[in-house]
Amino acid sequence: MILFHNSILKLDYSPATDILDVGYPDLHDYMLSEIKHSIDILIDTVKNYDVKKVILDSSRTVSSVSSEESREIAVYLASGLMKTRVQKVARVQSPSSDIEERAQGNIRHINESIQLPFQLQNFTSKEVAIEWLKA
Repeated sequence: MILFHNSILKLDYSPATDILDVGYPDLHDYMLSEIKHSIDILIDTVKNYDVKKVILDSSRTVSSVSSEESREIAVYLASGLMKTRVQKVARVQSPSSDIEERAQGNIRHINESIQLPFQLQNFTSKEVAIEWLKA
């Protein structure tokens, strides 16, 4: 069931599997404040529904922001998820090598600077990511 949908973010929740499917937003510098606001809505939704498993689908994400701005959004999202009871986050990779290289750098930065209380793994396919979340 769709819990929230705007031009930036779509939150599709499956109560049977307790998986929240999130289409990772396109990143454009003129939208950064709206993206952060949408992440706040995502975090509130995770808290309100006590979601334990999240899939972040980056397979269609477009990015035109700097590395620093991309990292800022990734850290903002990870910090927000730390304040919830999420146990597993599966990230579906982007087919764009540029976006994926930046995302991997962001993940390394987060793992080095923040002790994440949840498991985080990358996947090339959504089906495999969902199987990992269900396990």
